[in-house]
Amino acid sequence: MAMEKRSISRAKLGLLVGILFCSIIITLKITLTPTIVSISTKVSLPTTMSLKQDSHYYSSSSSPQPLLSPPPPPPVIPPPPPLQPRPPPQENKESTIEKQTKQSPPESLPENRIMCDRTPSRYDLCKISGPTVVDPNTFTFFELGPTRSTRPNLIQKIQPYPRKYEEYIMAHIKNITLISGPRGPTCKVHHNTTALVFSAGGYTGNFFHDFNDGFIPLFITVNTIFHDEQDFVIVITEGPDWWIRKYANLLHVFSKHPVVALGNDKSTHCFPSAHLGLISHGFMLINQTMLPNSKTYQHFHDLLHQAYGQGHQMRPTSRPRIVLVSRKGSGGRVIINQRKLIRVMKQIGFDVILFEPTLKTPLEESYALISSSHVMIGVHGAALTHSLFLRPGAVFVQIVPIGVDWAAHAFFAKAAGQMNLEYIEYGIGVEESSLVDKYGKNSTLLKDPFALQRNGKGWPTEIMDIYLKKQNVRLDLVRFKSCLKEAYKKAKLFMYQQEK
Repeated sequence: MAMEKRSISRAKLGLLVGILFCSIIITLKITLTPTIVSISTKVSLPTTMSLKQDSHYYSSSSSPQPLLSPPPPPPVIPPPPPLQPRPPPQENKESTIEKQTKQSPPESLPENRIMCDRTPSRYDLCKISGPTVVDPNTFTFFELGPTRSTRPNLIQKIQPYPRKYEEYIMAHIKNITLISGPRGPTCKVHHNTTALVFSAGGYTGNFFHDFNDGFIPLFITVNTIFHDEQDFVIVITEGPDWWIRKYANLLHVFSKHPVVALGNDKSTHCFPSAHLGLISHGFMLINQTMLPNSKTYQHFHDLLHQAYGQGHQMRPTSRPRIVLVSRKGSGGRVIINQRKLIRVMKQIGFDVILFEPTLKTPLEESYALISSSHVMIGVHGAALTHSLFLRPGAVFVQIVPIGVDWAAHAFFAKAAGQMNLEYIEYGIGVEESSLVDKYGKNSTLLKDPFALQRNGKGWPTEIMDIYLKKQNVRLDLVRFKSCLKEAYKKAKLFMYQQEK
């Protein structure tokens, strides 16, 4: 009987142990299932992606959700949507402004009143489409938005000089700051018309650059941005004091208002709007197809005549008048046998005038001389920019030393065509260069100048200085005489056409 009881007790105990064991298994299954699903969710993410950095590529429906007990069958986790390629970085570096704008609620996005275009290779342009005040102490233009505006601060910077491809000179051009958001300083001088802002720094003082980087881009900009003779105030961010005085008449032709020079005028000026930067079409070029009003070099010449030709009367002459532009004292590219050249010119039949311009030469005098002449001739250099004063149909002769062929064509030959000048180019021979005395006629420096360029990107400074500063010209007057005879023939035809 006792044995029987012990057997029953053992059976009951086994039954209890079995029940307990099953309970443990069921419990473990319930608690482990969510963990397994959670692990599988993590594994399904691409191993090369950061969820934190690229969360905008995923929709909220693909986020893993905890499962409740009792568990349903493991859910099917949809794969993440395919990655969309990121847009390339903007060259104009406006990504900060775009980011600030996107962070604002759509209904509070104001019109962006500061816009910049940095796509051209030669220049940047910015525009402030609302009232603005300029602080001359910090060279900052403040866009005067609503007093209680909640829009984010927008900041742009611009160097308003049309040579942005040239790092060396742009390092010396002031950065102008444009800011929208904080209140600017109190305005002391009020203007009723827009501001046109640019720099007269950089290469200013060189007659070529004064026009190539200054007045020709100014003409293009005015005829691109402004319409129907819209009024504006010229604002110069930097430049020598004498520059405004020297070109006062020409500046006044562009704008009747006094020039505002931020470097000298410490008053705060306010304008209804502002344009910053100048447009360039290339070296000394005006591309009428790019201008809304199709203005040409003839219209630019008319402005020069308006500035410097008023009251000027042409002196009658029976012989074609030729102006020989001398580089005496310029340190390079001087005509060594200039006296003999003048004698040959007179023998051919020219009335010869020697022109030796300096920084102090009044532009009215230069204009009167050049515009009344029939031929202008000289060695490649900045002084040939006076060809702008020639009348259409006049003759322009450029003497090109060894190694400066490209510059001669880019700076003056192409522009001469636009100005409707009779252009003649004389490239000197090896024997006509003074460099032959030092390096010999078989030197690569003379025979093949472009072989010395670095990867076709120009010469190192020491080579360039040889061609521009250490080279003079000894003309072969027998060879050059044929060039002078051609110029004489064209000049006589020009005289005849002017007399009709």
